[in-house]
Amino acid sequence: MSATGPLSGKTAVVTGSNSGIGLGVAREMAKAGADVVLNSFTDRAEDHALAAEIAKEFGVKATYIAADMSKADDCRRLITDAGACDILINNAGIQHVAPIDEFPTAKWDAIIAINLSSAFHTTAVALPMMRAAGWGRVINIASAHGLTASPYKSAYVAAKHGIVGMSKTVALETAQDPITCNAICPGYVLTPLVEAQIPDTMKEYDMSREDVIKNVMLTRQPSKEFATVEQLGGTAVFLASDAAAQITGTTISVDGGWTAL
Repeated sequence: MSATGPLSGKTAVVTGSNSGIGLGVAREMAKAGADVVLNSFTDRAEDHALAAEIAKEFGVKATYIAADMSKADDCRRLITDAGACDILINNAGIQHVAPIDEFPTAKWDAIIAINLSSAFHTTAVALPMMRAAGWGRVINIASAHGLTASPYKSAYVAAKHGIVGMSKTVALETAQDPITCNAICPGYVLTPLVEAQIPDTMKEYDMSREDVIKNVMLTRQPSKEFATVEQLGGTAVFLASDAAAQITGTTISVDGGWTAL
């Protein structure tokens, strides 16, 4: 069975996509008919099985390519090995929390490499492929922290602000090509990783699940509701659509009103 949909015939490469936001975005891309390339730094049987499951469920071609987004050569090889990259979704990211005067240098370097530099390397290889194909979309998963800041997250905030700035630059460099570049800025998203933190937080604060979510985890998110990976995937699908052909160099916040404060 061949997939039909608005993105049929396109190939989407999603970095950091064997779980969480990246996997949610990849699934929505496949649902819209795109072939997908999943990625993470591991190379396990379950990673490849995940791609096979998506291929079967949505009737698209889905592959998994192991590549370490902290390494420039791996980032570039990912795009080359994909063979095609009509839609590039730079999602890979890590986090570390510490005061700046105590922030480990190795953690700073790793966050900048994975959260920011990887997007530079993948985009640098993907753009010539998009120009040759006559169409392309670069969608960077930034964060509400790409538009505002929080204490103790210096590397993450710096990287996400950098992603927003790079998105604007790429948009200007491709403004007269049929290529767009934008950043999605999520607030708190209900991923398996976040879900796993809720029980421990309930114990720590001696609160109900509802109170922990509203008054601890989502204290800065006015809607008091998590965004979902499906909502982020749907936003990415929209940015890849013809309706978004003149949307470039901007950010779309999916943050329940966080950055409106």
